[in-house]
Amino acid sequence: MSAAAFAVALGLKANWKQFSLLVLINAFVGGMVGIERTVVPLIGAEEFGVASTTLVVSFIVSFGVVKACANLVSGQLADTWGRKRVLILGWLFGLPVPFMIIWAPSWGWIVAANALLGINQGFAWSMTVIMKVDLVGPKSRGLAVGLNEFAGYLAVGVTAFLTGYLASRYGLRPMPIYLGIGYAVLGAALSILLVRDTREHVRLELADHPKQASPLGFREIFMLTSFGDRNLFAASQAGLVNNLNDGMSWGLFPLFFAANGLGVERIGILKAVYPAVWGIFQVATGPLSDRWGRKGLIVAGMWVQAAGLLTTAMTRDFGWWLLASLLLGLGTAMVYPSLIAAVSDASHPSWRARSLSVYRFWRDLGYAIGALSAGLIADFFGFAAAIGAIAALTFLSGAVVAVAMH
Repeated sequence: MSAAAFAVALGLKANWKQFSLLVLINAFVGGMVGIERTVVPLIGAEEFGVASTTLVVSFIVSFGVVKACANLVSGQLADTWGRKRVLILGWLFGLPVPFMIIWAPSWGWIVAANALLGINQGFAWSMTVIMKVDLVGPKSRGLAVGLNEFAGYLAVGVTAFLTGYLASRYGLRPMPIYLGIGYAVLGAALSILLVRDTREHVRLELADHPKQASPLGFREIFMLTSFGDRNLFAASQAGLVNNLNDGMSWGLFPLFFAANGLGVERIGILKAVYPAVWGIFQVATGPLSDRWGRKGLIVAGMWVQAAGLLTTAMTRDFGWWLLASLLLGLGTAMVYPSLIAAVSDASHPSWRARSLSVYRFWRDLGYAIGALSAGLIADFFGFAAAIGAIAALTFLSGAVVAVAMH
């Protein structure tokens, strides 16, 4: 049944059923990343004997580059094919991922699986964000993004904990990765059977929005989002650095904690706390950004993240690392929905999906840059030096937002 067959109205109350369905689907999208947060770096180091930190984090590099490129085209595809089709396509790429990790005979298979995971995340997560923003209209974007990211990153945290627990009892493979099979099957089935496209909601919003004198091409939107508009530039660079430090923590933290004597179950706890706090607090920080504005939360959030990273680098105690994980999660919760909402605010509805895709391109390219740069620094100077360097960069990024963003 087409979207036009349903009464189309903007707002969370009018669209709560589809909105709630998309929240659930994004939890499955986040769970696909969560299966890797604790165990995959340890699979590289312990099962395949990869000694170089740079090579261990190569799976994050493949994930980040492919996800960034998938993000870049997702907005254009969403406008031409429809949001639902791109969402389903993302799940089709995600279905093989857990099987490839379970059966991988070499590290190259893990890297390839993460390339497919990058497409899954770039298409599926992008569509859940864009569709929620379409449904609620301009008044509640922060709330919409906050609930979306809450579901995704809470699922990342819960799954990271569960995989650490299962790995401590049954080994790194295959038991912890079975969760991913369930996520992929359920996410794909719900997307195919129950999700409705939201392009009619965009048309309704456009009817009450001033028309542009001439439509913008994708190259113009790319340049405007990347460099041409102060707010969009500030958001894009902050998004890149935010995911740069997340990519670093994904790859380095399990190795850093293991090198300092932690077992896989306690590593799983630390790896769960950060995304779980990130996810839970976005329920509050998203709506707060609607009331207080985006800039203050973004600047403060980047600086809180920097404090968490610095605490991790300078201490060698589980209690301090737990506090650092809380700070890192809180800071990211302040930043993440505020950035997406800020990009939505600064974009015309006719090219908002494409502008968000450009922002998400730069943001998720940070995964690759963070993992690669941190791996190189760790190989030459040690884990603590790598974490400390990324902390300094995160603080600097917050300062850029303070100066550049209106």
